[in-house]
Amino acid sequence: MRTQRMTLSVSVLALLTLAACGTESGSGSGSGDGGDTVQSDVPVTGVAWSVDSVTVGGKKTEAPEGARMEIDPKGRATADFGCNHIGVDARVEGDRVTLGKPVTTQMACDEDIEKFEKAAIDAMGGELTAKLSGEKLTLTKEGGHTMELSEEKPADLVGTRWAVTTLLSGETATTVPADLPKERAPHLTFADDGTVRGNSGCNSFSGKATVKGSTITFGPVAGTRKMCPEAEMKTERAVLAALDGKVTYTIKGKALTLTADDGKGLGATAARPGSESASQHG
Repeated sequence: MRTQRMTLSVSVLALLTLAACGTESGSGSGSGDGGDTVQSDVPVTGVAWSVDSVTVGGKKTEAPEGARMEIDPKGRATADFGCNHIGVDARVEGDRVTLGKPVTTQMACDEDIEKFEKAAIDAMGGELTAKLSGEKLTLTKEGGHTMELSEEKPADLVGTRWAVTTLLSGETATTVPADLPKERAPHLTFADDGTVRGNSGCNSFSGKATVKGSTITFGPVAGTRKMCPEAEMKTERAVLAALDGKVTYTIKGKALTLTADDGKGLGATAARPGSESASQHG
């Protein structure tokens, strides 16, 4: 199924930031009984969580690869269950996590992913009880709906094949078309020798990438000179614009974000080790 390219305007993104007051309390203390119940000083917020499964109506469904969720300290939860970008107001108090009404993009999705996404949204709404055990988090809703999550360890910048999923331009974020030919799906890999290589949406490229602290400075990028359909060329122009000069980078779990001072940038996710895409260089 062809996936529509959705643009999230600043007005939509603004809806995802309404709960700045509902943050996790930092004054709570544990009960000292060694139980698994989340206390207010346990880092439920600010953690990249990989979604393992959801159970709705007694039916457990395994999550698709890359499903994730995060609750930030400012009162916003964001999720991606394999297709759409989802945001909700969030409040964490003790072992209670209260999530508001989801705001979601409306992309067409694969049928199985669409079913999981619907189940996950049903499981995440309203008031949930949080239970933390090691690196595993369980969110349980009244009625028995549950979501099982695992803490994501940050992927390594160098040596990881980063699949580009989102293009940033100022206050607008655009998802990369999911129906691009596999051999031209935009991606990049940083090497130990200070270089970066990949595919920008049509052509293969390589260039210098100097990492210092939280910044990367890209040197001139050289690439092949094939012509592709306009949708792929448009993606390529945006990717190359993001790999120009100095950018700030952040890694949360398996998600990489590159952002320049002018607002141009991209978002990418780490490819699954051993997958076809991880070994493909375009």
